[in-house]
Amino acid sequence: MDPLLKITSVPLKLELKVNNARLEYNNSNAKVEISRNAGGLTIKSDPIKLDIDSFECYNCINPTVKTSIQNAAEKGKAAAYEATATYAREGKLFLNAKIGEDVIGKIAESKMEVNTNFGIAFTPTSRPVLNWSEPEITMEYELDKLNFDWKVMNGNFEFIPGNIEIAVTQRPDVVIEYIGGPIYVPPSADPEYIPITDLRA
Repeated sequence: MDPLLKITSVPLKLELKVNNARLEYNNSNAKVEISRNAGGLTIKSDPIKLDIDSFECYNCINPTVKTSIQNAAEKGKAAAYEATATYAREGKLFLNAKIGEDVIGKIAESKMEVNTNFGIAFTPTSRPVLNWSEPEITMEYELDKLNFDWKVMNGNFEFIPGNIEIAVTQRPDVVIEYIGGPIYVPPSADPEYIPITDLRA
């Protein structure tokens, strides 16, 4: 027996249209301004510097009050040491004196000796202290500079975003067709009906 129904599936059909994003710029007038910064050569020179410290030189010729006090103290200390040494030397002579030895005469004779040290000295005894710094020269050269200032007038940028367009060209469907013949109720109404004979009768 042949099938009585024919079932057909109709698929869904879509159409996609993609529009890419783009950036559009409207032309405008542009201009540039150029300015110049002039350079040059710079020379810096520091000559030698001399520092003369003549304090000690003048102080040995015309001493200050402080120096005079220090010199007097040194001379007093030296005189005290010398007197102590003299007394010790004379006392030693008396301790080691022998019978009949003229100790006092020896002491008097030693004091009568002429001092040949006249204390001649050249002044000033100190010289000035010289300090100096080395000379220095610095040279700087700077090139000229060009400045470019671009100015764009009345320029507009427009951003157009992308989009996707979806169009349904065919809707999904199920088509059912009856491909058989007509159905008669009761079956005897069919013109081509053949009655079934009961052979048992």
